[in-house]
Amino acid sequence: MNNKNKIKLFLVDDDIVFLKSLEINFLDHGDFIIQTYTNGKLCIAHLYEHPDLIILDYHLDGIDKNAMNGIETLDGIKEIDNDIPVVMLSSQDKIDVAIDCMHHKAFDYVVKSETAFIRLQKIINTIFRYQKIEKELNWYMDRM
Repeated sequence: MNNKNKIKLFLVDDDIVFLKSLEINFLDHGDFIIQTYTNGKLCIAHLYEHPDLIILDYHLDGIDKNAMNGIETLDGIKEIDNDIPVVMLSSQDKIDVAIDCMHHKAFDYVVKSETAFIRLQKIINTIFRYQKIEKELNWYMDRM
């Protein structure tokens, strides 16, 4: 598959082991162009590369307490490009954390677990199915 048909995916997590594991899983199970970042500032600095999707850790300030956290990064992403779907990841299985992410315009929220990758795959399929339907609807509406 050529690069035009691949999904450009940004993975952002300060846990380097989890980040590498996620990257390997995506490379093994799909056609992705993957860029990894260990902090929100780097992710935001590379938005000019137009990712199709961003998977973002909720606690990006776990190692560097002065780093932007996931919500600050999400807000920065949405300020620059509100159309990029962002899926938040966290080791916290708390409803208030998920609600906070959704209030900040995250597409979805996934708890880091042994099933996280499978859930992420399903979310990605949903995002691109929705975008395809939206394009078709816009095409139809333009012709009316």
